[in-house]
Amino acid sequence: MKMFIQPSAVYLRRDPVDFRKQIDGLAAIVELTMKESLGSGALFVFCSKQRNKLKLLYWDKTGFCLWYKCLEKDKFKWPKKHDLATINIDEEQLHWLLRGVDIKCDKTP
Repeated sequence: MKMFIQPSAVYLRRDPVDFRKQIDGLAAIVELTMKESLGSGALFVFCSKQRNKLKLLYWDKTGFCLWYKCLEKDKFKWPKKHDLATINIDEEQLHWLLRGVDIKCDKTP
């Protein structure tokens, strides 16, 4: 899969989020809970409690973009047992995650 943007970083929120949240709610989580800057060029990834849905939020210099993926039968291999609440991964690990591969995140920030 070719990336639709060149993010400066990719951050996963380890804990699931309420998927009724849209751009404003997810942006609040990024700034208030994850303590990250929305305008940094980073991509923020959120997972549903059932781990069958993902939302990706990013700022593209003209506005926010929200990308959504829902699996019909499987679950995403989400790093639930990680020490950090915000996990930094690289672009390749994001591609693996989107394909259903366990990314085995490193526990260092």
